[in-house]
Amino acid sequence: MRDAIEACHVAAKRSKGSMSPLDFMLAVMRDEEQDLKLRAAMAQAAAPYVHAKPADVAKGKKEQQNEDAQQIAASGKFAPRRSPKLVVSNV
Repeated sequence: MRDAIEACHVAAKRSKGSMSPLDFMLAVMRDEEQDLKLRAAMAQAAAPYVHAKPADVAKGKKEQQNEDAQQIAASGKFAPRRSPKLVVSNV
């Protein structure tokens, strides 16, 4: 593992700042000569920047139709009515 870390330091010095951190992580991940644990750590660190989260993905037709139906039902003729205002008259 120590050799792999030293190899990373050498690769970082060679790049002279021309590589972004993401490019560096991907390069180490793809280098088959590196230690497997280091490659796995780099893959795990780079994953959030490469793959979108499920929440970031656009909604499908059914989800969009359900949202539209809820918005329509919340207003207009079929919207739930307000409760009557209770006023006490002490005459």
